Order: sequence, then structure tokens, then C-alpha cells
Amino acid sequence: MSGINGKVIALTGASSGIGEETAVHLAARGARVVLGARRKERLDAVVERITSQGGEAVGLVVDVTRREDLARLTGEAVERFGRLDVLVSNAGTMAISPFDELRQDDWDAMVATHVTGLLNGIGAALPVFRRQRSGHFVNVASTAAYLVKSPQGVYAATKTAVKILSEGLRQESGPDLRVTLVSPGFTDTEGVGKGAGPEIAAELVRQRDEIAMPPSAVASAIAYAIEQPAHVDVGEIVVRSTAQA
Repeated sequence: MSGINGKVIALTGASSGIGEETAVHLAARGARVVLGARRKERLDAVVERITSQGGEAVGLVVDVTRREDLARLTGEAVERFGRLDVLVSNAGTMAISPFDELRQDDWDAMVATHVTGLLNGIGAALPVFRRQRSGHFVNVASTAAYLVKSPQGVYAATKTAVKILSEGLRQESGPDLRVTLVSPGFTDTEGVGKGAGPEIAAELVRQRDEIAMPPSAVASAIAYAIEQPAHVDVGEIVVRSTAQA
């Protein structure tokens, strides 16, 4: 099944930023989207934004660190629409800090969201895709998976894990499934600087305002991978602002 029109696409981290723009973009191109995020009010607003424009969308409160929540998300897609064509694993947190601050709760949150959350998505969607003999994983990493910059050590490590897990999954996926890694650079989202210390947060916001690209650029990259013919797997996309070093 080529293209985007008619595909059933589940997406995590859908209440803002890259997730919201991707959901809106895909729905505008005819996808039926099943959206997961932790913030119900924001998620409901995204669903309303899509449906008011004639798109099909449903939202579920989902915490990707909980296996049962991902099972519910993929199950809702199958129950409502009869299948699941794509899972976009986009949920993320960027509570970066120097190691000396010993913000271990933040470290745990990044590991739980980026690594465990990704694995929970794979665990929920893979059996569905195998039964269908078709399916597409789109995993959102970061340019931090390619270049480590202080104080992003833990964040970069978790995004590198996303990259490696995606490649391992691709190698095992066989001829019926597709796996795409999308690694955005600095993107203009509300999450930039959240959870970081005041000085680091201020610097991140300054950089965002100077060089960040819009989240719609990442949405377009994700759509490009999804719309390819079924036998074509776009393995990896890196998208960044021209101003980013």
C-alpha cells in the first residue's frame, strides 16, 4: 500500500511540536490517525484541529513508559479501523543537564521515554504487523545520535540507542516490514529547555530562536518515508536547519 491516503497511523507524543504537526500533516493527506500523549486537553485540541478540517483522528491518553498504554494505542487502531499501517514513535523529553548535577530522575525519564518507550511500541505493534504481513515503524531520534555536545550526554546516549535499536529492528524485519529512523536537528518546539537548569534553558531557547527549523519540516520528512511504495524502505533521514553546525 503506497502513499498516505487511507493509511492507519498511530503516533506518540502527539500533543505538541513535531508530533502535533506530523499528525495534522498526515491527516490532511488522508491518513486516519490514532494519537497518543499524556496531556489530555492538548491532545483533544489536536484531534479537534484535525477533525474540524475534515480529517479522521482519535486521541488516547498514553504514557509510553507503560506497556499497556502502547497496547491500547495499537489495539484502538485495529479495533476502529481494522488495521495498523504505521507506528510513529515520537514521544520525547529533553531534560538535559551536566553530569555533576546528578539529576538522576531526569536521566531515568529520558531512558524510560526514549528507550523503554520505543521498545514498548515495538512490542505492541510488531505482532500486529506480522499478522498483517505489512507495517512500518518510524522512530524519531535526533542529530544528538550522531554528535554529542555537552551537556547532552544522557540525552545523546538515549537517542543513539534509538538509532541502534532501529537498525537492529530493520535487519530482523524481513521483506514485509519497513523501519525508518528520522533524526531531527534543532526544532522550534515548546519542549526546548524544559526541565533544564535556568542557564542551560536560557541558552537553548536562545539557540532555538536563532537557528531552529519548524516542526513542519520534520513532519514532511516523516511523510516522505511513509508515502514510498511498499517495497521501498527509507532507512534513515537526517533533517536540520542550514544554520545548525
